[in-house]
Amino acid sequence: MWRAALIAVAALTACAEFPQVDTALAEGNPDLDYPDLLPFERLLDGAPPRLDPAEDENLRARADAVRARADNLRGPVIEPETRGRMEDGVTPR
Repeated sequence: MWRAALIAVAALTACAEFPQVDTALAEGNPDLDYPDLLPFERLLDGAPPRLDPAEDENLRARADAVRARADNLRGPVIEPETRGRMEDGVTPR
């Protein structure tokens, strides 16, 4: 039964529309060639990327926000009170 559900989900997602992709294709020339692939060493030859102070502050603020969210998730998944009630309801065999 789960296989039929999986096939149905796959079939439905295959029919999905992606307006952002369609818009990008409509704006450009669909006959253009793919860009050339570059050797890895050539990609590293450029100047190292730099952040201006405003971007740096924004990036640090975002990182701090993500760390704060992670700290909030570090607590127990089940509160001690609920865990105690759960353990009281389970008898060892």
